[in-house]
Amino acid sequence: MNYAGPTHVPARMGLDLNPFRGLRYDPDRVGSLAAVTSPPYDVVVRPDGLLHLESADPHNIVRLILPQDTTPTARNEQAAETLHRWLSEGVLTTDAEPGLYVYEQRDGAMLQRGIIGALRLSEPSDGVVLPHEDVMPHVVADRAALMRATSANLEPLLLTYRSNGSRVGTAAVIERTAQHPPLLSTTTEDGSSHRLWAVTDPDDLAEIRTDLGHHQALIADGHHRWATYLRLRAEHPSPSPWDYGLVLLVDTTRYPLRVRAIHRLLHRLPVAEALAPLTDSFRVRHLDVALPKAMEALATAATDGNAFLLAGDGAFHLVDRPSPDLLARTIPGDHPEAWRTLDATVLHATLLEHVWGIPEDSPEHIAYIHDTAATIAKAERDGGTAVLMHPVREEVVRDLARQGVTMPRKSTSFGPKPASGLVLRTLAS
Repeated sequence: MNYAGPTHVPARMGLDLNPFRGLRYDPDRVGSLAAVTSPPYDVVVRPDGLLHLESADPHNIVRLILPQDTTPTARNEQAAETLHRWLSEGVLTTDAEPGLYVYEQRDGAMLQRGIIGALRLSEPSDGVVLPHEDVMPHVVADRAALMRATSANLEPLLLTYRSNGSRVGTAAVIERTAQHPPLLSTTTEDGSSHRLWAVTDPDDLAEIRTDLGHHQALIADGHHRWATYLRLRAEHPSPSPWDYGLVLLVDTTRYPLRVRAIHRLLHRLPVAEALAPLTDSFRVRHLDVALPKAMEALATAATDGNAFLLAGDGAFHLVDRPSPDLLARTIPGDHPEAWRTLDATVLHATLLEHVWGIPEDSPEHIAYIHDTAATIAKAERDGGTAVLMHPVREEVVRDLARQGVTMPRKSTSFGPKPASGLVLRTLAS
């Protein structure tokens, strides 16, 4: 089986990261490693970004993580057939021995290093891995069907933990390993460089295992895939490879992540119709400025309370200062104040549900897009409304997660996110 670790593992208070035999592209069989990578599946802007990635190389990982066909079943079967063909042709090859993988991303002055491995799954009630966002059932079902069909973890989740900042344990192994020549090195189209090393020495693996066993992690990116891992684990008798899931762990004490917002695109709501019901309960200001200045205005307004930027009609409209009476009537009172005052809470509970009557889990009505300019462009092209958000601070996210309080879905975008396609994990026996 393609997993490591003892058959019976005692209950642990912390993270249990295990080595695995990574599945990686053979650089001699593809145009370039950069050309076969992709952002995570939910960051790819469709259809433009998807078509761009598909044309970059016939073996781009997007053909596995976002297969295209007429039905969900056909898409998943296509992904499974593609994966099997790439394995049989030697496009993807399995590393000779199990290991953990040090992963480095560099973009200008930004440097991030973490460790990729197969993490033993745990329930939220265990307090080992902390989710901070709700998930959409149809997305979990979609990811689960794809994972069943391929029997593979196609891209790692991004988890964060916080050490005391000392250069011991996992940090020491990562820094030592990064002094050696990497397994692979590539620079992707966005200018970011990526390097990967294998950690196979038993002493290094033991040092990491002991250190991480004292830590808990926050899900920074990948809530739907984590929920998928848990669903599929329940479908398979234990012990099995399905007891583990592929993750990237980053110590944010040493390598702080950027926290960005995820914007909303309201497909069927023109900007004029979105603004009309807001004039009595929000302050609405028309901004005749370029995007950078509009985002600066949003950031300034967000320091005083809830604020949103609406776009899609060729201009920007700053919406802030919601009526306290409206918030009292629409925001559930059985949550901590930090949750009740989140922009995402006000957007979902007050604006989407109460004012606009838009279902938050319907792809026909709403899309969640990471890229600001792409959100605006799609709104202008489709005649809809882009709702641009200001990011929440990581301390707020972590504090709520430790209280067991989940934020509204797609509330945050932590980054930089790991590139998909550098290392995969097969679950087939």
